[in-house]
Amino acid sequence: MSSFDVFMVDWFGDTPFNLALLNLVLVGPAAFATGQAIANTWRHWGQMVFYTALLSATLRFLDYALAGGELWSVAGFLLGWAVQMAIGAVAYRFTRARHMVRQYPWLYRRKGLLDWEERH
Repeated sequence: MSSFDVFMVDWFGDTPFNLALLNLVLVGPAAFATGQAIANTWRHWGQMVFYTALLSATLRFLDYALAGGELWSVAGFLLGWAVQMAIGAVAYRFTRARHMVRQYPWLYRRKGLLDWEERH
């Protein structure tokens, strides 16, 4: 095991491969769906903080149960939370921009993938 792997196991509770696999393949789609669901119901993006914390706790458990990682790794929890928040925030903004343009086409037009602007 390399010194980087030892560092990752000591600080984050598992190897970089397992962290990336579990973050992006198993829990990442759930974070994307969470961001979309919050935007679809017109809720404030701050609710994503709570829901992605639950997803990060689930990630820690899956890491422990499937890959033999450390269950109570605070740094691993925070890393997973940051990744899930980023994925959820992109999904939220994408969905909100789509809604604003579709529901109010006389007021707004699309400006890129994640934004909209007022019509003049």
